Amino acid sequence: MIVGYVVSGLVTGAIFAIMGSGLTLSYAATGVFNFAHGAIGFVSALLFYQCNVAAGLPSWLSALLAAGLFAPALGYLLHRAMFGGLARAGETAQIVGTIGLTIALPALGLLVVDVAGLPPADATSLPRGIGPHPAVPFDVLGVRLDTDQLITFGASIVTAAGLWAFMRHTPYGLRMRACVDRRRLATLRGIDADATSAVAWMLGSGLAGLAGVLAVPVLGLDATAYTVLLFASATAAVFGRLRSVPWTFAAGLALGVVQNLVAGYTDFLEEITGLRTAVPVILLFAGLVLLNRSRERVAGSAAEDAPPPDHLAGVPVWRRRLPWALSLAALLAFTAVGPEYYVGVAAHGLVLALIFCSFVVVTGIGGMVNLAQASFAAMAALTCGWAFASGLPFVVAIGLGVLAACAVGLLVALPALRLGGRVLTLATLALALLADQVLFQVDAFSNGTIGWPLPALGFGFADTSDPRVRVVLLLALIGLVALFIRNLERSPSGRAILAVRSAPAAAVTSGLSAPRAKITLFVLASGIAGLGGVLFAISKGSVTATDLPAFAGFVWLAVVVLQGVRRVGGAVLGGLIAAVFPELLAAWDVSGHVGAILFGAGGVILARHPDGVLAQLAERRHRRRRRAGSRAGATGGGTPPPGGAPPSTPESAPPSTPASDAVSAPAPAVVSGVASDAVSDAVSDAVSVVAGPTSSGGPSSGPSRVVVAGGGDGVFRLERVVAGYGDVTVLRGVELAVRPGEVVALLGANGAGKSTTCAVAAGDVPVTAGRVLLDGADITAWPAHRRARAGVVLAPEGRGVFPGLTVEENLRTWLPDPGPAYERMPQLAARRTVLAGALSGGEQQLLTLAPALVRPPRVLIADEPSLGLAPLVVRQVFDVFAELRERGVALLLVEEKATEALAVADRVAFVRLGRVVWSGPRSEVDADRLTAAYLGVS
Repeated sequence: MIVGYVVSGLVTGAIFAIMGSGLTLSYAATGVFNFAHGAIGFVSALLFYQCNVAAGLPSWLSALLAAGLFAPALGYLLHRAMFGGLARAGETAQIVGTIGLTIALPALGLLVVDVAGLPPADATSLPRGIGPHPAVPFDVLGVRLDTDQLITFGASIVTAAGLWAFMRHTPYGLRMRACVDRRRLATLRGIDADATSAVAWMLGSGLAGLAGVLAVPVLGLDATAYTVLLFASATAAVFGRLRSVPWTFAAGLALGVVQNLVAGYTDFLEEITGLRTAVPVILLFAGLVLLNRSRERVAGSAAEDAPPPDHLAGVPVWRRRLPWALSLAALLAFTAVGPEYYVGVAAHGLVLALIFCSFVVVTGIGGMVNLAQASFAAMAALTCGWAFASGLPFVVAIGLGVLAACAVGLLVALPALRLGGRVLTLATLALALLADQVLFQVDAFSNGTIGWPLPALGFGFADTSDPRVRVVLLLALIGLVALFIRNLERSPSGRAILAVRSAPAAAVTSGLSAPRAKITLFVLASGIAGLGGVLFAISKGSVTATDLPAFAGFVWLAVVVLQGVRRVGGAVLGGLIAAVFPELLAAWDVSGHVGAILFGAGGVILARHPDGVLAQLAERRHRRRRRAGSRAGATGGGTPPPGGAPPSTPESAPPSTPASDAVSAPAPAVVSGVASDAVSDAVSDAVSVVAGPTSSGGPSSGPSRVVVAGGGDGVFRLERVVAGYGDVTVLRGVELAVRPGEVVALLGANGAGKSTTCAVAAGDVPVTAGRVLLDGADITAWPAHRRARAGVVLAPEGRGVFPGLTVEENLRTWLPDPGPAYERMPQLAARRTVLAGALSGGEQQLLTLAPALVRPPRVLIADEPSLGLAPLVVRQVFDVFAELRERGVALLLVEEKATEALAVADRVAFVRLGRVVWSGPRSEVDADRLTAAYLGVS
């Protein structure tokens, strides 16, 4: 019998494996966890069904059209319209955008079916499989299987082999793995990361479509069932650490087997309703906790979703509050004179708004995406109903319900101490699904399908059975919650929470407790959600286990984020929209699918404006004020408009600013004697290697002088380049030129702008003003991968290798045949199968430069190539530079070791405060001026 469970489990696991592999592939290559993966499978299954039933096409041809053509094309379109933008957005925007697609894609497919008059597609439809109809049974190892099951298992084997061959033995697979390993470095090596992401989305969507078509005989055409399939497949992806397709595939097969064995051999679990069917959810949570501790943020790093600028900062307080005051007055007037039914709709929207305020606390302030808020609300409502039915006073029952939600929030917060990012999101969703499938199914707690009746909340003169009373009560509660959130943000505890969110390690070293901050947020948010859940049940008059399902929280988060999760106003607006919009569609006799489609369109908008509608509106008003102020200033010399951007300061540099270039202010003119003597000694050693007499002409002390470094006829030029990071300007009119067969050494103090100059030259940092020229052609608009293909190559600071690829794979990202590189550097040949991350620092730097010896670039930009290397390796590295110079390569060298840099340089350029303040032949370098340049003083 066990063989039967294993074999049939492998068939089920094959579907998990295929869908999970697509999920892992798209996430690993792009960094976006696609919650719409199951929805893509559903619309592919829907197309298969219509092609097979409505059009009468053969099953195999219908499957080819759905999974082989439609699904990859859909993946490419979504990449162009949405996923490409989401890859550069924060985690919250990524999650919400794909959640929107989860709702919109099935609705769009079903709307097309309705409008076109095609055969109806719903959970009662019985589609055929790919095989013959009816399915032909077979005996395999004494187990009865049919042709559809055999095709499913065979398709999984072919898919696994094809994926392995594609990823390991094709250039596209190698580029994809390089992008997964270090996306920025891949672009610097000439790999088009956007095109690679498009291929990944096409493959991932194709796998989702294949899984959907294979699962259609089992799941039918139920969109919810495909979303559940996604979460089961996510379990396999988690055990593959969301990076390894082979491990994901194996985990998917194992999950199917384990699920069958649990169903067959655990009869004792029948007493606990839903526990046996919750196996994938339990394994998902266990895998997340045990295998995926968050390592995404380290000391010194900052939050990926940095708060947006406050575009209303310069606006008077009364103007900021006037729109909300007018809206409140309008709502109260409508409550007083409007129809009772629609007042009740508004009250329902305010109940949702109160629950949505919990997202402002945990996600807007804390930066943690929690998908268990609906479970907190359900927990509080069911506890309140149980307590009231047990004879406790109603007010006590309400308080007990809120406390129960806080207690559950405390339990959910425990994984947050270990997890972070998307992993925490999946963990909270797993716990919510577990509560839905197990805890809320206990009859003693939920009272079965009947639920618990709840009375209206009375105040002596009125009670909440009147929707007008509910509106006033809810507005008062939302106002109190808003005041509480505002005070929390301004309190020492709130500042500690923001510090933990931005840089956890740095916060800990400052004496702040990250666990306490996270637990506080979860408990407060769950309490707010619990209060909203109790009022939801009171408004309805009863509560059942199905009133607030886990998937509701899935949608709620998306609604709030679309409006603006950092603001209570976004929660209020989201709650009212969630309640009013369906009523409007019903009143206008518009299909409910239209609302879901529009919601998905909001996800597309979110990809371009990840801070939500309210922030977008504030930004537009800010731009209008700026334009009006600019016009006024142009005509009458007016002052900048209110709310204008403050002057750029180094302290406001965003996280992406390199630490070496973030300092824009000059160093103090007085330097300690010890430091000054040490630097002077080092500079004296450096100048001693310079041939020829020294000159008094050194770096100009005046910052306004424009100097062209390297002469005016270089093959590669920067002309008056201005660039920086966000609002922080680092380069201020850099002029630089490098000729073929020449080495230009770029020297200066830390923070002078050297690394930013390298990044701008390679196309890694955009130019605000000025031009970048190659052979006289303007390449300013070229992305980094196009410049690399044209011969402008950057060896970045640190190590320019892909640590997750072998030595040979690293070389193949740039060379079609690594053989000549092995001949030049035999030490690499001996380690060709070793992962580059396991090499020593010197070997990694030689691996970085080896392709240049075989296929010399036109321009090589080396940023701190000797950083952390032994002297012997440093000599080898500079020998490589000397050889490349002899072969006609133009080299731009940034190096803090002045001795080595001056020994190989033909020309020297000094950078100070983002400007080239002096340049000239190496022989004219002056020791005193060089000392001043390195100390950053005049």
